[in-house]
Amino acid sequence: MLTRSTISPALAAELLATAHAMADAARSASLPHFRAAGLAADNKLSAGFDPVTIADRDAETAMRAVLAERRPEDAILGEEHGVTEGQSGLTWVLDPIDGTRGFISGTPTWGVLIGLQDRDGPFYGIVDQPYIGERFEGGLGRALLTGPHGTIPLGAQPSGSLAQATLFTTFPEVGTEAERLAFERVRDRVRLTRYGMDCYAYALLAAGQVDLVIEAGLNAYDISAPIAVIEAAGGIVTDWQGGPVHEGGQVLAASSAGLHGAALKLLQPV
Repeated sequence: MLTRSTISPALAAELLATAHAMADAARSASLPHFRAAGLAADNKLSAGFDPVTIADRDAETAMRAVLAERRPEDAILGEEHGVTEGQSGLTWVLDPIDGTRGFISGTPTWGVLIGLQDRDGPFYGIVDQPYIGERFEGGLGRALLTGPHGTIPLGAQPSGSLAQATLFTTFPEVGTEAERLAFERVRDRVRLTRYGMDCYAYALLAAGQVDLVIEAGLNAYDISAPIAVIEAAGGIVTDWQGGPVHEGGQVLAASSAGLHGAALKLLQPV
C-alpha cells in the first residue's frame, strides 16, 4: 500500500500531472455555467439552503473521468458522487465547487478542491479558482501560486500578535451557539474580521494575505486540500483541540504556531 513516504520521484510526477489534469477538467466543466443566465440550483436540505448545480456535478464527473483513465487504482471521496473504493492506499478527496452559494451569486470566491491523502491524512492539495485563473498548490515538494502574476512561491506570513491579525470565516453564525461564542472570543481580539470567502480564505492564508481561518461543521472534502496547501506554505491547520482535522469538523488554520496557540486557547469552553 502506498504512503507519502513510499512515493518515488516518478510517481510524484505522475500524481502532480494527474492533479493538474483534474483541475483543468473541472475548470472546463464549471466555467461555462458561472454567471450564466438561468442557472438552476437544487437544495440539498429540507431545512435551510445548501445549493448544488449542474456545474458541481459536471466538474466532479470530469475529474473522476481523469482518474479513471490515469489512476483507476486510487480511491475517491467526492462531495457529489460519494466514495469509490481503491487498492493503492491513496485517496483523492474532491470538492468540485467549494462555495456554491458564491458560485450562484456570481462572486469569484468559490474554488475546485483536490486533496490527495494516505492513511495519515492529506499530503498534497490544489485550490483552484477558475474564473480568476489562480491555482494554489502545496505538497510533494511544491508550494506555488500560478495566476495573473505568473508563478510565485506560497508562504504564510504571520502577524506578531492576535491584535495585528486578519481573521476569516464563511458564516457569521459559525456553527452552534457555543461555537459562535468561541469564535467571537477570537474575533474580538483581532484587527480585522471578514466573512464569506469559503475555500478562498484558506488559499489567501497560504499566500500570506491573512492570518487565521476559523470554521465549524466542515466535511472532509471541504478541508483536505486546504490542509495540504497551508502546511506546505508553512502554516498550521488543526481542529479546535489542536488535533488532526482532515475528516472535517471544527477547523482552525493559522499562519504561525504563536497565532495558532493564542486562538486555540480562546476557542476552549469557558
